[in-house]
Amino acid sequence: MATSTKNTAKQKEPKVPFYDLELVRFLIKDGTGLDIAYAYEDLVFSEHGIFIIQFIGESSQNLACWFNKECNDNDRKNIFASLLKSAGLNGFEIVYSGKFSMQQKENSEEIDLKFEIE
Repeated sequence: MATSTKNTAKQKEPKVPFYDLELVRFLIKDGTGLDIAYAYEDLVFSEHGIFIIQFIGESSQNLACWFNKECNDNDRKNIFASLLKSAGLNGFEIVYSGKFSMQQKENSEEIDLKFEIE
């Protein structure tokens, strides 16, 4: 008589966070007038590569903001102030995290991002 056993232990499935890109699109448009140029995983690139919004953790409401190191200080301060105001009015929390630079890899469509925490 053959018997079989069932494995009743549940396997942990990887948890994929859901980020509400439309809410972030609204935040960016409302705060700066810019659109989203590209989104990849937890990063949202603004039009013209001026800044990147990064989702913090699994929440769509907690965001980090990174500015292109080529953006001048006055523009960076004004844009971030606008984003901060829009974020507050729309239930988001956004923090300034630092600067980034990007460079296209040779013979590739990929880019290298380097973040500098301030």
